[in-house]
Amino acid sequence: MTLLTEAVVKIPISLEVPVGPQHPALHEPVVLKLYADGEEIVNVEILTGYNHRGIEKLFEMSSFYKGVFIAPRICGICNTIHANVYVRAIEQLLGMEPSPRAKYLRVLALELERIHSHMLINAIMAEILGYDTLFMLIMRDREYIMKAKEILTGNRVTSEYFMPGGVRRDIDDTKRERILDLLKRVKPRLEYYKKLFETDPTVTNRLIDVGVLKPRDVVLHSLVGPVARGSGVKTDVRAEDRYDAYGEVPWNVVTRREGDSMARMLVRWDEALESWNMCEYVLTHLPGGQAVVDERKLPRVLPPGEAYTRGEPPRGELTYYIIGYGRDRPYRVKVRTPSFTNIINSGFSYIGYSIADVPVILVSYDPCIACMERAVLIKNGEEKRLTLKELANMKKR
Repeated sequence: MTLLTEAVVKIPISLEVPVGPQHPALHEPVVLKLYADGEEIVNVEILTGYNHRGIEKLFEMSSFYKGVFIAPRICGICNTIHANVYVRAIEQLLGMEPSPRAKYLRVLALELERIHSHMLINAIMAEILGYDTLFMLIMRDREYIMKAKEILTGNRVTSEYFMPGGVRRDIDDTKRERILDLLKRVKPRLEYYKKLFETDPTVTNRLIDVGVLKPRDVVLHSLVGPVARGSGVKTDVRAEDRYDAYGEVPWNVVTRREGDSMARMLVRWDEALESWNMCEYVLTHLPGGQAVVDERKLPRVLPPGEAYTRGEPPRGELTYYIIGYGRDRPYRVKVRTPSFTNIINSGFSYIGYSIADVPVILVSYDPCIACMERAVLIKNGEEKRLTLKELANMKKR
């Protein structure tokens, strides 16, 4: 008797699943074009360009003092660090050095921003997981930090706090005590949320072993910030450049070795606690002297030269490159934000995971789309300027 066997040939068929530019899991416009074999992701294309605002050209068309107010508007969450890095580049060109008190106050503003940013992205992660109660609780406690930021800078969000040579506002003993009181209220909440992320199965079942990045992946794809530190890569501009008072205020670079989405979120909780310690140190060791700048005495012309400065926003390395050419405005301002590399270069990290894991992995990178959009139109080798109406009505050619 002859046994007949059938040879089954499997033909791989991938389904294209577009996520974005408008999607419930996305707070800003970007497209993740997923290719899935069943539920498994086999390829990802990341498409940007939906939110370009011409910020760099706006810098170059404005005086460098107006640029102090343009820089914070690149990113609402990371506005103080954008202003800080831009202002330090101007100080580099002008040969200015802030006072010790101004440097300490700058660190205080930057670390308050880091705490509220890390709380925000962890709250969004809870929202993505369907844990709405946790989302609302974190956002409620984040209000302590927003209030502290308002007391320090005068505004909850866009602070307008930095100026070449120092800061725009100082604090007295009353304000210092109020900020310390708010910090004392929020610390036990930070510790509680960290423990909850580590132990609650609603969170752990979705984050552990999802979106694993090896240290080699991080380095090859130029990933920065908590994304890199969550994979054991010890990189932090605050430690490398020690700008402002980061060389005097004691703190530690937080890293974890797991490399998954959980590690990236826990790095942020640990960093929030480190930032809390730094804020307390600044407030209890604040140097005397003058911190506020008399803006009327600042020079109005930018000397010829180049300046390159870096900073460490909540998302990773931020760089500003400015060219002055002896006028009241810069010749060139080039900005590179952490999401520019973290989002565009991270397509490989979704492969092998399920479609349901995609929002979790994306949120673990803490994406900021508005700050990463850059575009320059060059046709036939010549740069062309467009009005907003022309840019909005452009068609593919």
